[in-house]
Amino acid sequence: MRGSTLRAAGLVTVVLAGLLGSAFALGRSLMPDPHPSAAGVATTLGPRYGEQPPSTDFPGGTASARPSPDAAPDAAPVKPGGDGPYGALVATGSSRVALTFDDGPDPRWTPQVLALLAQYGVRATFCVVGENVEAHPDLVRSIVAEGHTLCNHSWNHDINLGKRSPATIRADLLRTNDAILAAAPDARIAYYRQPGGAWTPSVMSACADLNLTPVHWSVDPSDWKAPGATTIEAMVRSQMGPGAIVLMHDAGGDRSGTVTALQQLLPELLARFELEPLPVGSP
Repeated sequence: MRGSTLRAAGLVTVVLAGLLGSAFALGRSLMPDPHPSAAGVATTLGPRYGEQPPSTDFPGGTASARPSPDAAPDAAPVKPGGDGPYGALVATGSSRVALTFDDGPDPRWTPQVLALLAQYGVRATFCVVGENVEAHPDLVRSIVAEGHTLCNHSWNHDINLGKRSPATIRADLLRTNDAILAAAPDARIAYYRQPGGAWTPSVMSACADLNLTPVHWSVDPSDWKAPGATTIEAMVRSQMGPGAIVLMHDAGGDRSGTVTALQQLLPELLARFELEPLPVGSP
């Protein structure tokens, strides 16, 4: 009797194991395949800066661009004295327009943005995050090699960096500069953009100490919210004017809408304006 009981229990165990294995296989087959990334790069979530809204504790906002008609097109970066928060730049200083891309580099979106800019012969400014620079130095080298300007955008996009101690702020900016130069030793870093536009006097002091020009923006389509290409296009068109500094993103979230919008906007903008990277002056 005991042997029969054991054999029966063993049979039940085998049947149950088979059923569980079949259920697991069925569940796996119903799961969607991962979305393939550009150029064969594995898709990862990465830093989700797009889910980190601008701080409401600081004066940010959008200021109007008022270029100086007498400014030389290739002049060296203007020191603080712009019309943005705490004197950050919101205009190029000429009738030319500057496209800026924040939060990268990203192995999926940055190559697509670079390809579009190369297709239309446009150079832009990339405000890079230190931890992404360290993770993707090859993309930093590509940005520099293709003639774009680099801008320090902090180490890990800390919206509250301006509330930290002066020593902490300075160390953050230096760490990011060091990462950029480790990736591209010949790069010139002339600008800094504060995450979320959350400028403070302490951040401005660090910029002055490190000879970084604080750069804000005058056109903000809020593409960090991923509102879709149509909305991004409409907002850029409605806000654009001579001397504008345009804020867009090539990382920090799903940037498919930004890439699609660029495909439509670049030929339109080129027909209306001369596009330039923010100048870094002579070596």
